[in-house]
Amino acid sequence: MAIGQTGTKRKDWVAVGGQYEYRVLTIPRSTSRGDARRMLTEQAEYGRWELARSVIYVGGERKVWLRRKILRVRSTLAETT
Repeated sequence: MAIGQTGTKRKDWVAVGGQYEYRVLTIPRSTSRGDARRMLTEQAEYGRWELARSVIYVGGERKVWLRRKILRVRSTLAETT
């Protein structure tokens, strides 16, 4: 095994639940830091999003990637025995 690799394979990772959905937000430079923080906090609290990545560009524009786990619920109605 090479340096930096782990013992898990992608199919194992997906089986454990490693699937996410992403949302990309572009925040204009005219938005204050407090307003941007407030907006991201609301997304995290009410939408269950977490910060995956953020970039600040030279002009002052911010781009933020949010992610959350995809929850798949299995029906228990069909499993009557």
